[in-house]
Amino acid sequence: MKCDTSFELFLWALSILCLSRSSNGYSPPDNYLIDCGSSTNTTVSGRVFLADKEASKFLSTPQNVLASASNSLNSSDVSQLYQTARVFTGSTRYTFPISQGGRHWIRLYFSPFDYESYKMSTAKFAVSAQDFVLLSNFTASGSVMKEFSLNVTSSNLVVTITPSNNSFAFLNAIEVVSMPDTLIQDDANTLPSGKFQGLLSQALETVWRLNMGGQQVSAMNDTLWRNWDPDYDFLVQPNLAINVSKVGAVKYVPGGPTQDTAPASVYGTATEMNSGSDPNSNFNVTWEFDVDVGFRHLIRFHFCDIVSPSLNQLYFNVYLDSSVVISDLDLSSILENVLAAPYFFDLVSGVSVSNKLRVSVGPYTANGAYPNAILNGLEIMKMNNSDGSLNGVAAGISSGPGSGKKNVGVVVGITIGALIAALLAGVLFWWCRRRQQRLAKQGLSKTWMPLSTNGGNSHTMGSKYSNGTTLSAASNLGYRFPFVAVQEATNNFDESWVIGIGGFGKVYRGELNDGTRLAVKRGNPRSQQGLAEFQTEIEMLSQFRHRHLVSLIGYCDEKSEMILIYEYMENGTLKSHLYGSDHPSLSWKQRLEVCIGSARGLHYLHTGYAKAVIHRDVKSANILLDENLMAKVADFGLSKTGPEIDQTHVSTAVKGSFGYLDPEYFRRQQLTEKSDVYSFGVVLLEVLCARPVIDPSLPREKVNLAEWAMKWQKKGQLDQIIDPTLVGKIRPDSLRKFGETAEKCLADFGVDRPSMGDVLWNLEYALQLQEAVVQGDPEENSTNVIGELSPQVHNFSNVDPTISTAQFEVSSVDDLSMSKVFSQLVNSEGR
Repeated sequence: MKCDTSFELFLWALSILCLSRSSNGYSPPDNYLIDCGSSTNTTVSGRVFLADKEASKFLSTPQNVLASASNSLNSSDVSQLYQTARVFTGSTRYTFPISQGGRHWIRLYFSPFDYESYKMSTAKFAVSAQDFVLLSNFTASGSVMKEFSLNVTSSNLVVTITPSNNSFAFLNAIEVVSMPDTLIQDDANTLPSGKFQGLLSQALETVWRLNMGGQQVSAMNDTLWRNWDPDYDFLVQPNLAINVSKVGAVKYVPGGPTQDTAPASVYGTATEMNSGSDPNSNFNVTWEFDVDVGFRHLIRFHFCDIVSPSLNQLYFNVYLDSSVVISDLDLSSILENVLAAPYFFDLVSGVSVSNKLRVSVGPYTANGAYPNAILNGLEIMKMNNSDGSLNGVAAGISSGPGSGKKNVGVVVGITIGALIAALLAGVLFWWCRRRQQRLAKQGLSKTWMPLSTNGGNSHTMGSKYSNGTTLSAASNLGYRFPFVAVQEATNNFDESWVIGIGGFGKVYRGELNDGTRLAVKRGNPRSQQGLAEFQTEIEMLSQFRHRHLVSLIGYCDEKSEMILIYEYMENGTLKSHLYGSDHPSLSWKQRLEVCIGSARGLHYLHTGYAKAVIHRDVKSANILLDENLMAKVADFGLSKTGPEIDQTHVSTAVKGSFGYLDPEYFRRQQLTEKSDVYSFGVVLLEVLCARPVIDPSLPREKVNLAEWAMKWQKKGQLDQIIDPTLVGKIRPDSLRKFGETAEKCLADFGVDRPSMGDVLWNLEYALQLQEAVVQGDPEENSTNVIGELSPQVHNFSNVDPTISTAQFEVSSVDDLSMSKVFSQLVNSEGR
């Protein structure tokens, strides 16, 4: 056995040697390699790094200190670059002439050592390039190479190194090298099924680059001088995976990936699911990576089917965290019936809300295929944020000589732009004012109705900055908060006051001087998606007022800000009371009441206005609970007005949260109120079972909650999978009615699903069955008993169409509480 292993390693090494010099296939137009501090040229991986004195012509301040390590740091090839360094005591610029625009790599080498009075491990500094912050307050604790890439559009690339206050900077080596134009395209996939446009304008930092199932691949064995690390240390459960190596089997096909995409030593090895000889194996192979919170990541999955003896035998799923990236992947059919041909898939993730990112592969066995899954390589690249930073910190960046003139031009441009914007705003205000007055004469005014915390019809903000301004219904600016008032309410957006992070932005706890508690959601004004959600949220919430819909208190759009201010919900999200937090578990009665309240809110959206409003993102994270555990539906950023009377649906791009998404809407891109019903059905199962709707760490049959629970429901054994805290506490009739309701909501086709009115009636009946012994068991099909709907449901359908829905709801609900507040705290899954 030992001899066989040694022979395999020999073949693997031989294959790499045969492929190693394929690096000659790409000749970069720009290829600057500098060994900082060195008095002689240094050859590393077949490439010559220039001596520092020969490269000093690129420096703005060549008089800085040249340092040399007293002892050899280690014996590796690359370590030669770490023996010397250049120390910078002030801000310094490298200026590299660019012969051909396009994406370039910037590789920075750091290895601290002590030289005279400079202890490099204490150095703290920033590095920027082409208006991007690459590093900020950086300190090197050991030998490290930082790799970045950005699209260079000017004739010079300026790399600026700036020591932090009272510190210095150092650099062991630097590379500025052209990349092939085809390596990074402008677009990539997003979840659940969208496209990200604009990658060319993004700066990228390589966070992880892995060779699955294989050994380290050094820069010498990569056409573009990249390093690929082994994946073993990242496997969550290494015993679930095995390594496969067949480098000689790799077949690069025309139109597909090339050696520049990844070398054959990457595509020719794989980490494979360790299913052995068990045809019933059902688990995922998972890797976990550290990432920075608050950034999107470009994730490139590399595949090559080197494990199948023939075509169409390998089918598997690919996951990112709890989302399915690719389902039923058959590599041989994608690649036109070629076995062992490389393939890659690019995905842009949502903004990370956790410092851990998980990638998984698992079997797809619905077609009877043998359970197996592979992954050959993986690259994770951090994308710059809206401030142009890869380090979480915006910085004033000087781009080199002439930048002062550029800044003057920017100031002038901003000033002129501001004047034009002010003029347009004035025209828009005048137009809106005229339109409002015209609508008011027609009795159709939609002026926002400010909320009161004292039972009156006005709201005083109670901020020293507001001068006691009373917000009244007579003003069309009644909801607008001054930015300084929002700053004061949130302690100047104190990071310790953050209570949630969502796709739109951070949510802060806030409090006015009069004691009114707020939830303040601060968006990113540069995000087009955020702008659309901001406008939609205000538009939707300004039309509705209902005790089971979260209330909008105000907004702020000063200083290019997008800030939404909501009522504060003391008990957070429904999701947090079901799993993933230390909140106490809810009783069955409490859960039913939460479901009933949520159903009332959704029913009002669907029927309480002239035209139905479809929420499009119904999930447990968007159902919030006040101090009395009363439920309110939140997050209307994706909401959409329903079809016209003579139409059956709205055709629109698919949006929502994976696991809750209506499959019919996903397939046909035709949106109806029944899409909300499907999502609500998933929430009902989430309430009953207290587990995530998608959990790739579970066996395959349990990954998708809706599919798994419906199998038990159809067997009449739903009680076998309920939340353990509810065992023995649910009356069988109540559970049966609840399960039937969820099953109807999850029908494959919208026409077969009940309306939210039907769902509401059935949930109220399930609560009655839980609280009292019902004599007899009347026909429980909700479609037959809809005529006996509760008064709350009838009220919505009997509203005089000439009466404002907001007026009707406020006047018809006596105990409407306006004092306790919150909204869409959380979008923990992203959008």
